Amino acid sequence: MSITRGLRLPTTRGDWRLMGRTVRLVLTLPVYAAVAVIAAAVSLTLFVVSLNVPLVLDLVVGGSLPLASRLRVLAELYPFIGTSFNLAQGILLFVVAVLTGVDIGLVTYHFREHGLDLQQGGAGVAGVIFGTLGAGCAACGSAVLLGLLSLLGVSTSLLFLPLDGLEFALLALVVLTLSIYWLAEGMRGGEINGCPVDF
Repeated sequence: MSITRGLRLPTTRGDWRLMGRTVRLVLTLPVYAAVAVIAAAVSLTLFVVSLNVPLVLDLVVGGSLPLASRLRVLAELYPFIGTSFNLAQGILLFVVAVLTGVDIGLVTYHFREHGLDLQQGGAGVAGVIFGTLGAGCAACGSAVLLGLLSLLGVSTSLLFLPLDGLEFALLALVVLTLSIYWLAEGMRGGEINGCPVDF
């Protein structure tokens, strides 16, 4: 048995259409759309705050600035509002946050509607965990990975990655996409909101 037969990847147009249709059907349900939007907003906030923990603690949480100034400092940390991220980084971070929200919405739907346990729905949970760890902080991700790999004798050359740590956000993008695909594949043949999920 080959590895590709046991591990399905989205390689055909039908696979991508299945993903799109499943996501659309789940997110047309208001509860799961709200879960996805809230999860995306929370994940984006966690990603942004994780890059600036000392600043957030010193100025936003414990500072003596007026509330409006604190909120302005916090808002400036987000992509497309402040200057912390260039355009490519901002887009990548935003896309990973949206995919994290979609993945959490699908996982929530799958667990609630199909009565799955953690072992059966592990792909979605793993996607969310890897997405959060990989996208949350490109610099932190490379530092954490360097710390883990240094236990295995890998040198500090990992700090000289060609994309300055964005490799981890790209990896999160791949893992989240695979997670969404596997969740959609797991729902194939069923119905969502009265509509069949099949291609």
